[in-house]
Amino acid sequence: MTDLFPPAEPCESGSLDVGDGQTLYWETVGSATGQPVVYLHGGPGSGSSPGARCYFDPSAYRAVLFDQRGCGRSRPLVSESGVDLSTNTTAYLVTDIERLRIHLGIDRWIVVGISWGVTLAFVYAQAHPDRVSAMVLGAVTSGSRREIDWITRDMGRVFPREWEAFTGLVPSEERNGDLSAAYARLLADPDASVREDAARAWCKWEDTHVSLMPGWEPDLRYEDATFRMVFARLVTHYWSHACFLEEGQVLAGMDRLAHIPAVLIHGRYDVSGPLDTAWTLHRRWPGSRLVVLDDAGHGGGSFANEIVTALNSVARVI
Repeated sequence: MTDLFPPAEPCESGSLDVGDGQTLYWETVGSATGQPVVYLHGGPGSGSSPGARCYFDPSAYRAVLFDQRGCGRSRPLVSESGVDLSTNTTAYLVTDIERLRIHLGIDRWIVVGISWGVTLAFVYAQAHPDRVSAMVLGAVTSGSRREIDWITRDMGRVFPREWEAFTGLVPSEERNGDLSAAYARLLADPDASVREDAARAWCKWEDTHVSLMPGWEPDLRYEDATFRMVFARLVTHYWSHACFLEEGQVLAGMDRLAHIPAVLIHGRYDVSGPLDTAWTLHRRWPGSRLVVLDDAGHGGGSFANEIVTALNSVARVI
């Protein structure tokens, strides 16, 4: 196993005005002359935690981490009243990544994505393949309706008691429809207590459907009221709009990535994100290698260490 690197303080940080009243928090860690790499966090809405800095060898990389629109240290947060979500879409996030690359004077970079960040990485790389030197993608997703339905509805077969509580908050006439859309409406309700109950219930379900992985512990971030609301609002916003993608868009665009070396990492116990998504994308991507971890789920086990190992392997071939 490869040890993670010690926690590092940012070398640089700042806020980038990307228009639409939005500013992105960004930071860099490592060497100013190192191999450029950008980290795309999950969620949508998780923000980039300090722990993500530990993936990057400070002597080898100039790692860029940032908080996507509406979350983390970017502003405004989607938990604030009156925030316009119409400018928070996948296309806007892709444009933001390019603006950040240009702002930092980077020509090409390795793209690292986790969970939702994998979907975003695919869309970004397919739009700008000449700006991507390699990719490392963990807990592979593609933003398909099938994946969204699996988490919000089909997983009820695995956790029936918890799913009944999850759907119990939704008006009965909406329970057979799009559950993420129903929750998005609850999270925009004028009544603050309705919004808070919805955020709690959504995050409790999020914690449930990853709980089969070895070593699972409840996610302490969900105890923070602001994080709960930001996370729930952004996930339901994106999922209720099919991640602002055409169905099958990521798979259809894989030929644009054929020349890009990549490692895909997925946990055998990732029940909330079954392995077939990673397998299908890998089979369509000649430049990719798929690593299946028998001790991990949607994270955990040797997952983080494998990110470090994969970074080192792709860096050697570019």
